[in-house]
Amino acid sequence: MAKVTVLPAKIEFEATAGETIMGAAQAHGYYWPTTCSGQGICTTCLSEVISGSELLAGMSRSERKTLVAERGEAVLALSLRLACQAAILRSGAITVSKPGVRAADS
Repeated sequence: MAKVTVLPAKIEFEATAGETIMGAAQAHGYYWPTTCSGQGICTTCLSEVISGSELLAGMSRSERKTLVAERGEAVLALSLRLACQAAILRSGAITVSKPGVRAADS
């Protein structure tokens, strides 16, 4: 299991290999801002990976295409990922920054 910490809210949850960051958060009852419901075609779930990027699957061609189309080529040089596409590969600690993540019932 990977331990995911989401800043600035300091939310923590566990994720298993194969789950996306956003999917794991939602499975634990958290709201993650999105407008495409996790289809990877918007950038609303865009998150900065502060640490643990080596524990995530590499960026797919479709994720890269969406990021470039929506945010420009320069975004690829940053530690940014679509949380709906960033899948966990293995155990460890992952820290991401995404304002707006909160308990789903609040």
